[in-house]
Amino acid sequence: PEVAFQEVKAHNYITKFLESEGFRVTINYGLPTAFRAEYKAGDGGPVIVLMCEYDALPKVGHACGHNLIAETAVGAGLAVKRVLQEDPALAGTIVVLGTPAEEGGRGKELLIRTGAFRDVDLALMAHPEDRSALRVKLSAASTVSVKFRGKPAHAAQSPWCGVNALDAAVSAYVNISLLRQQLKPTWRVHGVFIKAGTTVNVIPEESELTYSIRTQTSGELDVLRQKVEACFRSAAQATGCTVHLEGGIDSKHVVHNEVAILAFQKHAESYGFEFIDGKSPVEVTSGAATDAGNVSQIVPCIHPVYRIETLNKNHTEEFQRAAGTTHSHLVALRISKALALTALDFLRDPDLLVRAKQEFQNTFRKGSKDEAVANGISVGSLVES
Repeated sequence: PEVAFQEVKAHNYITKFLESEGFRVTINYGLPTAFRAEYKAGDGGPVIVLMCEYDALPKVGHACGHNLIAETAVGAGLAVKRVLQEDPALAGTIVVLGTPAEEGGRGKELLIRTGAFRDVDLALMAHPEDRSALRVKLSAASTVSVKFRGKPAHAAQSPWCGVNALDAAVSAYVNISLLRQQLKPTWRVHGVFIKAGTTVNVIPEESELTYSIRTQTSGELDVLRQKVEACFRSAAQATGCTVHLEGGIDSKHVVHNEVAILAFQKHAESYGFEFIDGKSPVEVTSGAATDAGNVSQIVPCIHPVYRIETLNKNHTEEFQRAAGTTHSHLVALRISKALALTALDFLRDPDLLVRAKQEFQNTFRKGSKDEAVANGISVGSLVES
């Protein structure tokens, strides 16, 4: 398994296979390990993307099941292509889009910036988990690297001559720990020390922390970010250090398109899947985040999760082992069929896509108001579209 931005073998293997199956393939599509494999039938019609992930985690490999995500995207693409070949009445394009570096690299956001989703009408994917759900609340998330710089001095002979960068890091850590009492229950802040000095009798000149912040919505993320950054700056001021903050690329919260979700649900249930939110509006929470959220805020999108045979959560060695079993591959095959049939629904029924796009627009009009109120912004200041 290859980690983010290093998925060379996966990129090469998948693209060669899809090319051999008759897809028109563009390798290194916007990113060195991204690709676009498409099959077009007829004139016009929608462009439907199957998002294909294949990056692994350090040390624990495919403990998030991206091997299965790749399988479902490729399998669904092959099935839709076959139908497009055999039914001359259908027009449209099916795209298997290779999206590297979901794990920390925000590969889909980088692809958005290159224009990879500019012509896309609908984006589909499904993710393995220890449960099956259609509308998991996947968080907005960001990371920040924090570097404090002070002044070294001998810790015994002349400590008063030093400016302690480790003290700044510890102060920042404590500040954030105190801040948690005033945070919403759905907000998360967690960090680690990267650098904290190396010699016990020298006042540390440099220290470094990395923090991740998560909220249920992208608007809330900006609010939490300001609070956390204030903790870093106040720590620098209190200790006399300088501080440098370097932010990462945000993952936005996932917006599930209800029209597309219902289409997928119908087919997935026909293959035996039971979703915990399938029959009643149960809120399915999760602290997880994904760059598919960024895609979901520019085109109608679905990101359901499906259960493989494990009681363990993603990013564990136990989940990694479960993701490689024959049983999990067979589960992924059924999901692949459900995704393919969902795509075909939209290729066959233009009105379905119209309704999905209308719902997408309505969701963001309503969502912008709701989020503004939650964050203390006057709704009257929002511009109606």
